[in-house]
Amino acid sequence: MTAPVVLHAPATPASPALVLRPWRTEDAAALVEVSGDPGLRLWAEPGVDDDAHAARWVRVQQQGWVTGDRRGFAVLEVRPGPVREQLAGSVVLKGAAPGRPAAEVGYWTAARSRGRGVAPRALEALTAWAFETFGADGLERLELLHQVDNPASCRVAQKSRYDFDGILPASPPAFPHDGHLHVRRASA
Repeated sequence: MTAPVVLHAPATPASPALVLRPWRTEDAAALVEVSGDPGLRLWAEPGVDDDAHAARWVRVQQQGWVTGDRRGFAVLEVRPGPVREQLAGSVVLKGAAPGRPAAEVGYWTAARSRGRGVAPRALEALTAWAFETFGADGLERLELLHQVDNPASCRVAQKSRYDFDGILPASPPAFPHDGHLHVRRASA
């Protein structure tokens, strides 16, 4: 059995250090807590409503590691004190496999962690890991998609050096608005 993947992003003046690690069953309660945020529900899954739904969502993330279809990470802020880790968000790598030149990244941030650089730092850690891990197998680019009416995601993409690549047509009901495609190449 291989060791679990754990990624780190250093602290900044505005935000504590981050630890990115695969989702665990014990993360379900924190997932329910942050999922009540209307802003999160507007732009991203998980949209979980209770402990049972959160447990199922976490199992899907864990199964993604087993199948290799998706590699989801809980993003935790590390603070001194009795509660050392607090759920700040999630990042995911979808579709990375040997021989595939492209994969997709996604993320969401808990309301209490927004505006402090958590999403760009977590995305940067995931991006570096993805190219380091899958680059020798042919991964050349990562794609980040979001709806055009989500300017915060555009800012995260820009801060993370994902270049705007084009407009994607709406695909209702899941994507009722056009989308932006941002790309980061391995050479960037």
